[in-house]
Amino acid sequence: MFRSAASLATTRRGIYRALLIAIFTFALLLDLHAGSLAGVTLPDNVNVGGTNLVLNGIGLRTKFMVKVYVVGLYLPQKSSDATAIMKTEGPKRIVMQFLHNASKSQMGDAFNESFANNSPDAAKAVRADIDRLTAALEPVKPGDQMVFTYIPGKGTIFAINGSDKLTIANPAFAPVLFSSWLGPKPPNADLKKGLLGQ
Repeated sequence: MFRSAASLATTRRGIYRALLIAIFTFALLLDLHAGSLAGVTLPDNVNVGGTNLVLNGIGLRTKFMVKVYVVGLYLPQKSSDATAIMKTEGPKRIVMQFLHNASKSQMGDAFNESFANNSPDAAKAVRADIDRLTAALEPVKPGDQMVFTYIPGKGTIFAINGSDKLTIANPAFAPVLFSSWLGPKPPNADLKKGLLGQ
């Protein structure tokens, strides 16, 4: 009688473990499909000016082991060619969802450093536009979202938490901006790979 009860308890524990593993695996698959990283989930599709854009990839910006933000790249169709993405004249969007506080000056310094690292000559040519962007930046806290949307013929729209802050009409600014994440020296190598779906 004792052996039978022990055996039944062992069987129940085994079934319970198997169910937990199945549920955990299913949840992971759902997160991967939805574009989830570090607790942030981004939609698979967004509509930009009547054009459907798909989530090309998602990455995590870290600095000194601190998770700063999750970033997603949206394109009309998926691509793993960073140069083509930056140069192609088509709608595209970057979504940054913050996991950590950052001051306005920290944000401005990070963008300026990135432009200098990834497109120094082009950045000089659009210096006035970069200055307008850094002036429009705001301090951010966990949960805040910055969105950069390029629309051909209109320019690059910068929004914070759903509110449009600035539109830069100069088409030469967009490749410089997108080079921040897709250029030769991105904030993190893994971030760039994630955005390219690699």
